Amino acid sequence: MRGNHVEDSTPAARPGGIVTVMAVAGIVASLMQTLVVPLVGELPTLLNTISSNASWVITATLLAGAVTTPVIGQLGDLYGKRHMMLVCSVLLILGCVVCALAGSLVPMIIGRGCRAWA
Repeated sequence: MRGNHVEDSTPAARPGGIVTVMAVAGIVASLMQTLVVPLVGELPTLLNTISSNASWVITATLLAGAVTTPVIGQLGDLYGKRHMMLVCSVLLILGCVVCALAGSLVPMIIGRGCRAWA
């Protein structure tokens, strides 16, 4: 300690790195939301269902995203934003795997719902 200056042992935050990570996460989330839109016409055939049921693939994603956004924000305030970002990333990967392996409507909707947490 020199004079009135107290040395801080915490590392300096790198705002450029944080902004980059958040920007990439936002782009990935928006891509995941809209990636299925070009397939809307093919979903009934791919999932062996009717068109009105296949539309739930998109609706479930939007509904889950609308519900989870404030929930994740509150949990981020309680448990830490980094921790919640990691949880959301794991759920995104899990949802992608479920969707990739889905051969019917229900697993596809569940996978899309998991991906909405990102």
